[in-house]
Amino acid sequence: MSATHAPTAGRTAAAAGDHIELRRVKAIFVGSIGNLVEWYDFYCYAAFSLYFSSAFFPSSDPVAQSMFTAAIFALGFFIRPVGGLLFGYIGDRHGRRLALMASVLLMCGGSLLIACSPTYAAVGVWAPAILLVARLLQGLSLGGEYGSSATYLSEMATSKHRGFYSSFQYVTLIGGQLTALVVLLVLQNFLLDAAELKAWGWRIPFFIGAGLAIVALIMRSDLPETKAFQAEKQRNKDRMGGFKLLMQHPRECLIVIGLTMGGTLAFYVYTTYMQKFLKLSVGLTDAQTTAVSAGSLVFAALLQPLYGLLSDRIGRKPLLLGFAVLGTIFTVPLLTTLRHAQGPWEAFGLIACAWLIVSGYTSINAVVKAELFPASIRATGVGVPYAIAVSVFGGSAEYIALWFKQQGMESGFYWYATAVIACSLLVYLLMRDTRRHSRIDAET
Repeated sequence: MSATHAPTAGRTAAAAGDHIELRRVKAIFVGSIGNLVEWYDFYCYAAFSLYFSSAFFPSSDPVAQSMFTAAIFALGFFIRPVGGLLFGYIGDRHGRRLALMASVLLMCGGSLLIACSPTYAAVGVWAPAILLVARLLQGLSLGGEYGSSATYLSEMATSKHRGFYSSFQYVTLIGGQLTALVVLLVLQNFLLDAAELKAWGWRIPFFIGAGLAIVALIMRSDLPETKAFQAEKQRNKDRMGGFKLLMQHPRECLIVIGLTMGGTLAFYVYTTYMQKFLKLSVGLTDAQTTAVSAGSLVFAALLQPLYGLLSDRIGRKPLLLGFAVLGTIFTVPLLTTLRHAQGPWEAFGLIACAWLIVSGYTSINAVVKAELFPASIRATGVGVPYAIAVSVFGGSAEYIALWFKQQGMESGFYWYATAVIACSLLVYLLMRDTRRHSRIDAET
């Protein structure tokens, strides 16, 4: 009898294992897709700012208009630590799923407000004020999204493949920006001319984003909660989340800020700022700028899981060190050469080279941060110090770059970026490899 039942029991166990793995992959997919929608909404601002800036900031100087628009873009970042604390508390106290649902709902509201905003010609200074409120709502949302999604993906993944699965956070983050650029390409080349885009067409992507956010909210409502959160809540339900508990981990918070500052600055140089750089400095046309940006983002998205998979084999620290060393050496030469690029193909090749470097950070930074903190404070611990670093170094990147350009010292920004990356290099040298010293693995 035992011999007869043994194969059946084996098949049943295998089927149960396959079902669990399928649920895991589905949850990671849904969590990632929601992340894509949020970042699409946020990046629509950067992708379409060249078209709507004159509607909110009348000026004869296009660089000045870009600076005003970039300033509001930066303010949307400065509110992100508040979002990280608020949604981190929700995620650590009430569950990762609830935090993910709440953040995407808030993003929907921000996008809808931009889509319906009146122009400066209609209501005067109230127009940029409404735009600012909308960006603050989006900033709050993203401040909570990063920590919640990084925690969720890292906790849902198995230890053996955590770098690979968590890398999809940046696949979808980049995918959100890529989707915004695809919408821009379609509108530019097939549906509207430049005058129509400036007059009213720039509102379309924000309406699309609000609709997609509702779809993401429905999808996220069916997500399973992570076992790490459920186990921690049973053990320690009265001590989960909050600023007071976060302050019991000062070393980890400082590590997150230090490892983020160089990577996030490099990321925003080659994403949001690169559109304006290609147009204002390289001299590409609008269509060429969008095509080069989109092509480089596709290349970057393909790199993320490969680097994440590599980190599961050799560890997280070698990839971070590779990014920082190469970024310190090659940022100035790359940007200097790119500024004098002869056409879109050369520009694309140089940006692709930059992504081979920057992906050492982007692919694994989320899992590194998640592995630093215990489950009781993980969403807050990942979200708040990350948001502080991004607010200071990421959100301000475009504004600082445009300021250097306006002062006639554009190359000064290249050296600034190099210095910040070099500071992160010091952190990478001193920190432990979180793959070998993971708090997630220690708890399980």
